[in-house]
Amino acid sequence: MAGSTDVGTGVGSVGERLLQVAYGSEERARRFYETQMLDHLNEVMREFIARQEMMFVATADGDGHCDATFRAGPPGFVAVLGERQVAWPEYRGNGVMASLGNIATNAHAGLLFVDFEDSIGLHLNGRATIVENEAVPLPRDPLAGRRPERWVRIEVDEAYIHCRKHIPRLVKVPHDRAWGTDNPRAKGGDYFNVARDRAQPAPPPEPPRRRWWQRLLDS
Repeated sequence: MAGSTDVGTGVGSVGERLLQVAYGSEERARRFYETQMLDHLNEVMREFIARQEMMFVATADGDGHCDATFRAGPPGFVAVLGERQVAWPEYRGNGVMASLGNIATNAHAGLLFVDFEDSIGLHLNGRATIVENEAVPLPRDPLAGRRPERWVRIEVDEAYIHCRKHIPRLVKVPHDRAWGTDNPRAKGGDYFNVARDRAQPAPPPEPPRRRWWQRLLDS
């Protein structure tokens, strides 16, 4: 790879193309780019997004520090605004603003929709914009009675399949948890015991081990 001026297909990132050359996957990558990748959402993709209830969101700040998160709602909570735009609602959270903070300094974002019942996925990469509720007309409030604090709109750059090869098939079961609740216990509270462990006093340090010759001097 060192010194090579041929970086593969010319599609995708420089890193992709460099590794396609290094690992000999240029032809497979070319076929995928040509047959499965679009710069917009076709009708089937738009219909797929309109029935999804969850997605994964990847962002990074201006220095490249990454964050991955999860968003969910009723079917169609992600609004399809056309073949090159989608938007999702942002509700009250923990106040950290990890994803939106990244978007504020680096607009690039990646979405992954996975339909675990049909075992298929859709990647969507593009440029994100934080949109206040009153700034742009959006289709509706996805959750009746819960107004989003704001929306995130994505301008689509890439859309392509995530094949079902390694996606498990899962079946939804009813549960009694209130979707979208702000009740700390119902949300999972301190599931990983972080707050509990921080609230406990630190154990005293162990005394240093005495050398054998120190023990002889004491005797």
